[in-house]
Amino acid sequence: MKWNALDEETCSLARTVAVIGDRWTLLILRECFMRTRRFEGFQTALGVTRHLLADRLKKLVRVGVLRRIPYQEAPARYEYILTQKGLDLYPVVMSLVHWGDIHLADERGRPRVHHHVNCQHEFDPVMVCSECREPLNAKEVHVHAGPGFPPLGSKLKREIPKTKAPAPRSRKTAGRARA
Repeated sequence: MKWNALDEETCSLARTVAVIGDRWTLLILRECFMRTRRFEGFQTALGVTRHLLADRLKKLVRVGVLRRIPYQEAPARYEYILTQKGLDLYPVVMSLVHWGDIHLADERGRPRVHHHVNCQHEFDPVMVCSECREPLNAKEVHVHAGPGFPPLGSKLKREIPKTKAPAPRSRKTAGRARA
C-alpha cells in the first residue's frame, strides 16, 4: 500500500485515512466541532503555520468535508463550515477523544467533558449496532467482503481473513502497557 495512493485502495479505512489521516487535519476537525470557523481562529487555537493550515483547509474543502463561505469582501475573508460529509465525521472524532480520555488522561482526569444538551448529562460516546441498538465491541463483529470488494482475479484483490477480531485490551492491561 502506498501512502500517497490510499484514496485508490479497496478499503474504506484507507480511503478515510487519505482524507483525515494526519494530525493537523484531525485537530482542524476538532476545532470545527468546537465551532471555530475562521482561519485566524484555527491558527490561534492550533499554532500551525499559515501555509500548512491553508493547505489542510483547501484539501478539506476540495473533498467536500468543509465549505468555504465569504464573510468579508475587502479584503476577502472566508469561514469554513462543516458540510454533511464533515458532520458525519463527528462519531469518528468522538471515538478518538473517548479513547484518549480512557487511555491517556493523567491523574487530573479528562481535559474536556461533553454535555448533551437534550438530556442535560455529561456523556461518553457509545457505538451501537444500527439494527439492534446494542453496544458494539470488536469480539462480536466479523468482517466479510461486501458489494464494493473487487471480484476474484482483479488487480486490486485483497484478502479479508474470516477470523474474529483481536480482543480489545482492558483498561487495566492498557494502563500497564503505558507505564
